[in-house]
Amino acid sequence: MYERHIIGKKGEDYSVKFLEDEGYTIIERNFECKTGEIDIIAFDNKKEELVFIEVKTRTNVKYGNPADAVDETKKKHIYKTARYYLYKYNMLDTTFVRIDVLEVFITNNTYRINHIKQIM
Repeated sequence: MYERHIIGKKGEDYSVKFLEDEGYTIIERNFECKTGEIDIIAFDNKKEELVFIEVKTRTNVKYGNPADAVDETKKKHIYKTARYYLYKYNMLDTTFVRIDVLEVFITNNTYRINHIKQIM
């Protein structure tokens, strides 16, 4: 496994812990279909919303903040994949949904998470 995959997996693991601590219920990780992949699907118990979450992990900001990597093309893939998920589970008309980004900054053995809600 490449180092960036190891860092990405760590970021997703930290994100799951963060979300659970914030009162979210994790429904699925790494949901894939032909239109793309969603890192985490969770339920925000406070707002009663289904949340599709893109996790972007970085060890430095030399090339910009992690959320900068979620460009319009990536947003379209997330949106299409989320719609397919809702279709697959017959939830198109019955659920409040949003799409978030979690920026995970890892330095040494510590991490910090910035939760950006409703990117679309």
